[in-house]
Amino acid sequence: MGQTPLCYTLSMKLHFKKPLPAPPLALLRRAGYQPFTDPKTNEESFTRKLTPEFYPRYLIYVNETETVVPFDLHLDQQKPTYSGNHMHRGEYEGRAVEDEVARIRQTLRS
Repeated sequence: MGQTPLCYTLSMKLHFKKPLPAPPLALLRRAGYQPFTDPKTNEESFTRKLTPEFYPRYLIYVNETETVVPFDLHLDQQKPTYSGNHMHRGEYEGRAVEDEVARIRQTLRS
């Protein structure tokens, strides 16, 4: 596929300059992600399960702009709990997340 137009990484956000070599859906599917729509919020994202169960899973939000396509990545270890406050159990840093960013970069470059 050649050179991926990776711009920079900020926290666990991958920013790609446009134009991309393919639509974000195709690129993320190539990296093993599937589209997912949250039934409670109707928010669209992409997930990659680590086991046959729903959790743990990697989750990516894509918020395309005119010039950049950011992939915002985190690792959901278990289902969030909501009791008054939003208790999200996502990991936005650490070895597992760093390794996944490296894996995605490598996949999109090949």
